[in-house]
Order: sequence, then structure tokens, then C-alpha cells
Amino acid sequence: MLKHNSYFDGNVQSVGFERNGFKATVGVIAPGEYHFNTGAAERMTVTSGQLRAKVAGGDWVTYPAGTYFEVAANSGFDV
Repeated sequence: MLKHNSYFDGNVQSVGFERNGFKATVGVIAPGEYHFNTGAAERMTVTSGQLRAKVAGGDWVTYPAGTYFEVAANSGFDV
């Protein structure tokens, strides 16, 4: 089953699914500044373009396509 989410007046959208106990989400982020909170630990993989992000307690880092960053459970990040 697919689940569509829309955030920040439609500027951030995602499609998520769960299968065999594993969850995955694919998202698209329009240019802008956004803050996300996390309940579970997450790995964010940049598949196209680049993303500038600041993980809680860290500095701003630019992640090009093919790279990733990890976010701890019960924390957050800015993009």
C-alpha cells in the first residue's frame, strides 16, 4: 500500500510504502527552508541534484546526488 504525504503547502511531498516490515519513502523538496522532526532514526539519500542540510547539533553540509546523511531517532534536521 502506498501513502502520499504533502507538507509545507505542497512544497515537500513524499510517497511511502511498507513491505515485509521494512519502510521506505521517496520525497521531492522544492527550493526553500524546512525543518523536519524524526520519531525513528532515518537515512536520507540524495538521488538527484543536491541538498543542503543541517542535522541537529551539526553544521550545514551540502550533499550531492549519491550521498546520504543519517538522522537520529527523536531529533530533527533542516534543509
